[in-house]
Amino acid sequence: MNNRFREHIDEEPEEDEELDIRIKKKEPASENQFFKKLFTEGVVSKEAATEMLPFLIFLSVLGMLYIANSHMAIKNIRNIDQLSKEVKEMSWEYKSLKADLMFKSKLTEVAKKVDTLGIKELTEPPKKIVISSNEY
Repeated sequence: MNNRFREHIDEEPEEDEELDIRIKKKEPASENQFFKKLFTEGVVSKEAATEMLPFLIFLSVLGMLYIANSHMAIKNIRNIDQLSKEVKEMSWEYKSLKADLMFKSKLTEVAKKVDTLGIKELTEPPKKIVISSNEY
């Protein structure tokens, strides 16, 4: 490469040397070689890995508990939603049945139902029956 800021440019001799390009055939890297390199090159030693093992197990147990807790929470939320829908439906049913009962218990409605049995509404007030104590 030539420097543009030089006042006087010297031509550099071109290198005619051929570079030896060697292509190394890479062996298929297996997972075992990766772990061997990882443990033998000092990134993580066997001793350090065995010392960290209880902590890693603890972290994995915490992770599983976290996942289980979230699943249980979602299940409870769905159950609560379902029960609230059932409560609303039962409330609507209660209100409609109460309105039906109030309508059917009116005097005119009862009279219509009982008329088929031959029972009629009283037109005169009821009479009081008095029993003396010696007749009893």
